[in-house]
Amino acid sequence: MPITHLLYLHGFRSSPRSAKAEKMAAAVKARHPAVQWWCPQLPASPREAMALLMAGIQGWPKESMAVVGSSLGGFYATWIAARTGCPAVLLNPAVDPARDLARYIGEQTAWHDPLQTFFFRPEYVQELRDLEAGPLPRPERFYTLIAKGDEVLDWREMKARYAGAQGRLLKGGDHALSDFDAHIDAVLAFLALA
Repeated sequence: MPITHLLYLHGFRSSPRSAKAEKMAAAVKARHPAVQWWCPQLPASPREAMALLMAGIQGWPKESMAVVGSSLGGFYATWIAARTGCPAVLLNPAVDPARDLARYIGEQTAWHDPLQTFFFRPEYVQELRDLEAGPLPRPERFYTLIAKGDEVLDWREMKARYAGAQGRLLKGGDHALSDFDAHIDAVLAFLALA
């Protein structure tokens, strides 16, 4: 069944204004105008982020929805895909954000607007632990884009976590996937949008 509803989840300190989010939004609008697109600004609290997302997709048809997530958004997307059974595209997904983000407790600036700040609270680390999805229920329903040149996350951890998933392991690249234009067609092909 073609995908009619698509959720995009940005990463830590990021926003719907990220380059990948905007490129995906433009491609979906131009090539698949019937698809319902949602890319919300996620709250700093993982628990609040999940509450927002689950409420937002509550009325979506589970058999024809999909989720795309970048970095921390990939961790969230994995949790949503595990709960709903929907396909997921993961762009340099965070594997253990509770471990990795513990050192960021305190005031943070937003990537796309340094004047905008938020506070990453100590309890958010436990909230991330609470969202660990466990083994992938159906790895073939996941597509990963993993860059060996990621300067933030370890590509070996990503590859091991998503063993059995479809996708691409890029020889170079970076965490932001600056060459995302070269991969967007493959992402859209996997999603099989209406």
